[in-house]
Amino acid sequence: MAEIRDLRVEVDGRPIVDGVGLRLRAGQVTALVGASGSGKTTTGLALLGEYPAGARVAGEVRVADGLVGYVPQHPGAVLNPARRVGALLSDIARGQVRALPRAGRRAAARERIRQALALAQLPEGEALLGRYPHQLSGGQQQRVVLAQALLAGAGVVVADEPTTGQDAVTKRRVVGELAALARQGIAVLLLSHDLDVVRALADEVLVMRGGRVVEAGPAERLWRAPEHRWTAELLAAEAGVGQSPPAVAGRPVLEVRGLAARHRAGSRTATEVLRLPELTLRAGEFLTVVGRSGSGKTTLARCLAGLHRDFRGEVRLDGTALPRSLRSRTRAQLAAVQYVFQDARAAFDEHRPVLDQVARTAVRLRGADPGQAVAEALRTLAALGLAEELVRRVPGRLSGGELQRAALARALLARPRVLICDEITSGLDAVTRRGLLDTLTALLHDRPELSLVLITHDLATAAAAARIAVLDGGELVEQGPARQVITAPRHAFTASLVEVAADLTVRDGAGPAVG
Repeated sequence: MAEIRDLRVEVDGRPIVDGVGLRLRAGQVTALVGASGSGKTTTGLALLGEYPAGARVAGEVRVADGLVGYVPQHPGAVLNPARRVGALLSDIARGQVRALPRAGRRAAARERIRQALALAQLPEGEALLGRYPHQLSGGQQQRVVLAQALLAGAGVVVADEPTTGQDAVTKRRVVGELAALARQGIAVLLLSHDLDVVRALADEVLVMRGGRVVEAGPAERLWRAPEHRWTAELLAAEAGVGQSPPAVAGRPVLEVRGLAARHRAGSRTATEVLRLPELTLRAGEFLTVVGRSGSGKTTLARCLAGLHRDFRGEVRLDGTALPRSLRSRTRAQLAAVQYVFQDARAAFDEHRPVLDQVARTAVRLRGADPGQAVAEALRTLAALGLAEELVRRVPGRLSGGELQRAALARALLARPRVLICDEITSGLDAVTRRGLLDTLTALLHDRPELSLVLITHDLATAAAAARIAVLDGGELVEQGPARQVITAPRHAFTASLVEVAADLTVRDGAGPAVG
């Protein structure tokens, strides 16, 4: 249904895709796997005729018939925020029924919308038609974008990292959605770093590195007997999480007491989203906070960092209550509790070199000399695998994974007591994720004054920590040593996460394990 032959895309004389070829067949799922910056998204967007600004393009892209639908990693960015979901879908549906008699067009358009919503796994879709995109969850936004593509008659769908930042239960739902598309005869191109999802879905897999396809073949053969060293490295990194650091018995550094956080949907209405009677982070400890989307993980992290001030209770640093708002904290308090955001690209000024922004932290929060701050920034960035030539570029010239490491370096230049990392591994391939987790663990050895809080949806990632805290529906339902929580969970919700995560790794000849 679609084919790419010998695609080469150059930006500023540097090839970001080099000689890539693939063929998409009706009813099959083809997966592009690779590290951040390997060329997956550029290849996928080529099917839509979209390329980076100023790119030089060679090769051939052919789509047999119909449209190519694209489901981006952040679907809210492509939905018009000023229009209700029903209006967005109706615009497309009306164009599909113009050839019908006028009297029957409205009913035919409604029926097409209903069918598209059902195929996109939105059984409650008609109830969502009156809402605006910002009133939907990320998963609902993703399915609305998919419904738009199906409504327009897409015969090929490109799904770009559709499970990034999602818990195991939500991942299983996404697997079900994409499997349903393939059963309808649609060709699916899955761009992903998540090998569990690829394993559950793909018929064919192409492994990319540095803009090239280094290995391709049937999924079962690649999992069983990878031929390229990079493929084997990816599988090995995904297979194990290493040893958790030992639990520590240091003094309390950060303490939460009687926390009740709210979100406001207007000037008067407030909904309580997090209730946490008590939580303690000790000196030198590595704590992960796990839960589904909407469980309160990020709200907790933002309360600790002073980014969410609508809460009751206290957050104490070394026994002293911290001001709720970031703006009310002293420079020393700001430096002591640092936050690394999930969306690293949005956290950087797109017009200034990355190095300057990293070094600025030491100048602003510690009063460091600008020249010394740059030297320290270069050392820290190099230790995270980022060369000087790379970090002297503006953020748009770095991949998402590179920017994530730069964001970590920027926080470290404050020399924090507590480092809060919000889903910083969710957009990374297995090798890069393993390396970043190893880096975080090494930081505890190199900086004994540092404590870590890692927010994650992924239990395998959580196992890298000494202790896990599990949130569900805004409540702390379980906490304890990482291995104990994962291998012998006490709460039913934790057990369900463990079970679904295990299900995703299983695939037999009958198709995906979608539950």
